[in-house]
Amino acid sequence: MKTAKEHLEKFGIRPSIQRVAVMDYLLKHRTHPTVDEIYSALAPQIPTLSRTTVYNTLHLLYKHGAIFVVVIDGITAHFDGFTHPHAHFLCTECGKVYDVELKDSSFTNHNAPENAAEITDAQLYYKGVCKECRNKN
Repeated sequence: MKTAKEHLEKFGIRPSIQRVAVMDYLLKHRTHPTVDEIYSALAPQIPTLSRTTVYNTLHLLYKHGAIFVVVIDGITAHFDGFTHPHAHFLCTECGKVYDVELKDSSFTNHNAPENAAEITDAQLYYKGVCKECRNKN
């Protein structure tokens, strides 16, 4: 696994303390956190960190392709540092978002529509009840 600094540099992003901390958090926590979750986790270690800085950092990371933004419920933005092709599953009971590995590459190797010069993002989502919530009921 690359370090957060190496990951930022790969995408042409100048590392700063805040950027490295946010990227490191996303690489180590594959839980698809929100801005508030990232801020709450990092603020104790970086007292000068603000929610605005976290938001702006996430926007920069997304703009450069270093992370995915997952808005599977149409409301809440979740952030994903794992940028290899994969899908997502939202548990409609607990609200957790899980990675779903693709068994074949047809989703990512599809033909572009005739009028598309370039595809920069494609998302595949599943919704349902996770095993943990199903076992509780």
